[in-house]
Amino acid sequence: MQDIGTEEAPHGVIDLIEADDPEGQRKRIDLGDITAEAMEWGNDDRLLVRVALTATTDSRTRPGSNRRIAGVEYTSRRVVSVGADRGDVVLLFQGQRRRLRATLDMGRVIDLLPNDPDNVLMTAWESDGRLAIHRVNINTGSTEIIERGNINTFFWNTQNGMPVLRHDINARGTMETVFARPPGETEWKLLRRSRVADAPDFAWIAATDRPGTVLVSARAEGEDTECIRELDLGSLTMGPAMSARPGRDVVYGLKDTAGKYVGAAYYGARLEYEFNEPALTPLHAGLNRFFDDDCDVHLTDIDAQRNRFMLRVTGPAEPGAWFFYDRTARAIVNVGAALELDIERLGVTETLAVRTRDGAEIEAYLTAPPGGRPGPLVVLPHGGPEVRDTRSWDTQVQILAAQGWWVLRPNFRGSGGYGLAFAQQGWTRWGDRMQEDVEDAVAQVIATKSLDASRVGIMGTSYGGYAALMGAVRRPELYKACIAICGVGDLPEMLAWENREDDTPGKQIYDFWTKRIGDPDVIGPALATASPRRRASEIVCPVLLVHGVDDTIVPVIQSRRMRDALRAADKSVELIEVEDQGHADWPASREKALMTRYVALLKQAFA
Repeated sequence: MQDIGTEEAPHGVIDLIEADDPEGQRKRIDLGDITAEAMEWGNDDRLLVRVALTATTDSRTRPGSNRRIAGVEYTSRRVVSVGADRGDVVLLFQGQRRRLRATLDMGRVIDLLPNDPDNVLMTAWESDGRLAIHRVNINTGSTEIIERGNINTFFWNTQNGMPVLRHDINARGTMETVFARPPGETEWKLLRRSRVADAPDFAWIAATDRPGTVLVSARAEGEDTECIRELDLGSLTMGPAMSARPGRDVVYGLKDTAGKYVGAAYYGARLEYEFNEPALTPLHAGLNRFFDDDCDVHLTDIDAQRNRFMLRVTGPAEPGAWFFYDRTARAIVNVGAALELDIERLGVTETLAVRTRDGAEIEAYLTAPPGGRPGPLVVLPHGGPEVRDTRSWDTQVQILAAQGWWVLRPNFRGSGGYGLAFAQQGWTRWGDRMQEDVEDAVAQVIATKSLDASRVGIMGTSYGGYAALMGAVRRPELYKACIAICGVGDLPEMLAWENREDDTPGKQIYDFWTKRIGDPDVIGPALATASPRRRASEIVCPVLLVHGVDDTIVPVIQSRRMRDALRAADKSVELIEVEDQGHADWPASREKALMTRYVALLKQAFA
């Protein structure tokens, strides 16, 4: 599946490849002027394709006025069933024109029903605003309602076609409440509450062949790492960790095409699996060697016979390629790539062990410019902060490296992915320990690679934007330019905003952030000291602020007030407000234009 059009005029096509002859002639199905977002097999004969349709409402005249209001652009999502042989297209929820007009998102398949090849389970909104599960015939598009949620329901997980976990969400979209129900019962029981975006610690993995027992990813009370474990839907108890790795949180669970659990993914030197089928371990090791042990080899599809595999391969110099592997035929065939790039023009990435000033060790990724000559350094602290960087593809990194600059991405203490204890080492240490880890990584790289210490810049998004600003405060002699994208400038004000906006029972999201940033009632002066806006006069380098006007994660007022403080201190600052966009989620064309501005500022600073 690919888009052969442009961002302004998309055109989706599907290329079918014969598994017995993967290098032979492909059959193309033309979907027309739509954006095809995802695809999967509904059965052996039909494909399910999620498409996005963008349109604009008609302009209209205000009541009692001659003034016309411009139309509003909107995007709706649908699922179509496409015949692999004839290319015939069936719109699911066929004939339900009122529902199709009233609902923008009807593109969610929640169960492929492997034992029922003619039907799938999908969710759709009802006229009363509640989400419901429908059994949908993929040959005709006809539907039958199975179950209705409540006003807050946004998803279900199923076992053998029966809903067993129900996910409700608060109005703000920050906290989900998960309910469980064994097959055959009618009453839903509260299982747990879990954050949606901020360090989530619970996820569905797979059903098992035992009714009432499923697999989930969770961090149990008193345990350091998040692992896959069994969940008993009747007693709501979880079993012991399966295939746990010290100091590594599970990334995802791996399933075959029938939905059977195969293993757990972790990030070590690269993407690695703990298989529950020992024969797959040497197979994945061999695939890693095929790609020079330099890429993350994801097994995206595995057949029931463990003979044919689809691979998604990413790496520091590989933005994404897909391969078909036939174990019996001993053949690996490239079937598609995200971008065609000249590898000689890309930077090489290495993993560093960084010794911090207090004797700890953190991991960092350093990308050299093509040729590897010593030169300027750009530091990219990640967002979150309880996420982590990996050795996979990063467009910003390669654009910066292409300018002849080295790029450093440290996984400072407080990052996610390394277990709870590692993350906790950053709690209430914004502005000091977390910054110190970044500074120690910079110092080590400058010393070991003989880089130009007089030409260092820092750039980041979200928490990374905060770290960039705080870096400019703490080390004015080091950083020659600072770029903060959707960043936090004032910690007390950010916490006060979280407190006002939090609609969860017991202020659970606010409590989450006060544990990590700090409680204003306990360490208020320290939070003020760790706020770049309140120390704007200490910044020396030029600052570029970028923020989506509709950001609901970090409000744009954070960047506006940071700009005002820098202006009041007579500092060099520019704020770019991105209209109609949120938390750095703008389209590729906008990101390209912004990257041009980032590069221009850094070039000027390094001149």
